[in-house]
Amino acid sequence: MGVKRWLSLFVLCTLVGAVGFLHFTWTGPWHFTATRWILWINHLANPDRFPLHLAGLTLAGLSLLGALYSIAMLNRSLLRGTGSTPASAVDVIYEKRTLARGVKVVAVGGGTGLSNLLSGLKKQTGNITAVVTVADDGGSSGRLREALDMVAPGDLTDCYAALSDSPVLARLLLHRFERGEGIEGHTFGNLMLATLSEEQGGLETAMQDIHEVLRVQGAVFPATTHPPTLVAHLTDGRTVRGESQFVSQVGDARIERVSLDPPDLPALPQVLTAIAEAEVLVLGPGSLYTSIIPALLVPDIAHAVRNSAAPLIYVASIMTEPGETTGFTLQDHVSAIAQHLGRLPDCVLMNDMPVSAQVLRRYHDDGAELVSLRGADRDLRSRVLFAPLLQPDTAWHNPDALANAIVELTSKQR
Repeated sequence: MGVKRWLSLFVLCTLVGAVGFLHFTWTGPWHFTATRWILWINHLANPDRFPLHLAGLTLAGLSLLGALYSIAMLNRSLLRGTGSTPASAVDVIYEKRTLARGVKVVAVGGGTGLSNLLSGLKKQTGNITAVVTVADDGGSSGRLREALDMVAPGDLTDCYAALSDSPVLARLLLHRFERGEGIEGHTFGNLMLATLSEEQGGLETAMQDIHEVLRVQGAVFPATTHPPTLVAHLTDGRTVRGESQFVSQVGDARIERVSLDPPDLPALPQVLTAIAEAEVLVLGPGSLYTSIIPALLVPDIAHAVRNSAAPLIYVASIMTEPGETTGFTLQDHVSAIAQHLGRLPDCVLMNDMPVSAQVLRRYHDDGAELVSLRGADRDLRSRVLFAPLLQPDTAWHNPDALANAIVELTSKQR
């Protein structure tokens, strides 16, 4: 690595510089014996024009330059040994220091919406805590949950991938096996979380290892470490158990409220601490009844959010979801959050970019429509903040635009 040569040069320059400096400041009896070589250097020059004390000062100065050069080359050798360059190291240090001073954000939700938000937020701040809904009972998550009696890992995997500092790890986490008996349909991330949960007796004790292995920028925690069942209570008096059954079982009725079974689930202490220290709390974006509200049904989380002094921001959905929020306006979404949480959002972020006609037709064919302010009361309208949050040619939020809006809003309130 070329380390010893620069260390040796540094030691040599330090010793020579010390002798030169002492020669300049002290004229004791050892003067002409211990520093005879300085006399020789001075003899080569003109002693009248180049006094002896000036020779010592010059030697000390040159030694100092040599020591500084050896330090610079030593750092360069160490950086190259780790696969970095001085330029990239400076950029990384600057980025880390900047992100470390960023806004303390706690984002609550699940699904694609939350991971999308996190991918934008990690460019703005390193102080991110994601609180993820784990009530899913379908697909790969449902199979692992049933087989291992663990919380649904799917949304956790998406969030870990979004906040991972390693692009390779992020890609691997989301890799879904398309063949192989027993693993077909599972993602690598889901299997890894299941392995750590099994090996350490639950995700709660595996949290630290997960964050270190995946190089997570911030933190990702499940809303609870006990597998809950999401129950929908419909306007026609029926109940539907299991998130995966909502779309097929709700029918023409509407969801009146949702609950967790069992209801008194514990929250992780790290989650409650993060909420207490947060500068902003963000709900969504994501499905109202299956991504956002389930995390708020954990009693300790709901209590912490209600009592937090941080502003509560709700990122309004762009489109309704068939079988879950069919026909819902923005007023219906906000009212549902207030009903389950016991607190109204302080601000509602709403997209004001037009959705293309082609995208609207595609969603309309599936039974979805734009979430509108139709029928909103004066109080809600006073809480709405419009911003261009749309990804072009989609009905999804742009992660960078959304993160910028949240950080800017929080910075103003700071």
